Amino acid sequence: MPDFLSVYITTASRGEAEKIALAIVEENIAACANIFPGIRSIYRWQGKVEQADECAVIAKTTSVRFDALQKRVKELHSYECPCIVAWPIVAGNEEFLEWITKN
Repeated sequence: MPDFLSVYITTASRGEAEKIALAIVEENIAACANIFPGIRSIYRWQGKVEQADECAVIAKTTSVRFDALQKRVKELHSYECPCIVAWPIVAGNEEFLEWITKN
């Protein structure tokens, strides 16, 4: 069975989140993507503490698809240095994990 990942991505807007989520699902590099609008991010960028309203995307995929997913997100993303981080899924509903594999 493949290794499964949840991939966390932040975006500048809901529209950008939807564009990225739709692309990675349509292109079969993620089985699904959840969009969480209305997050507030506080971060250090170029030596300054910044604040911004963003959206978060959590995509479910396999480790073998991660490189393609990351490449596609970078192509579509407006940020110079987008947040794209993956966390392993260490356990889960077997039927759901099988669905991720197939999709």
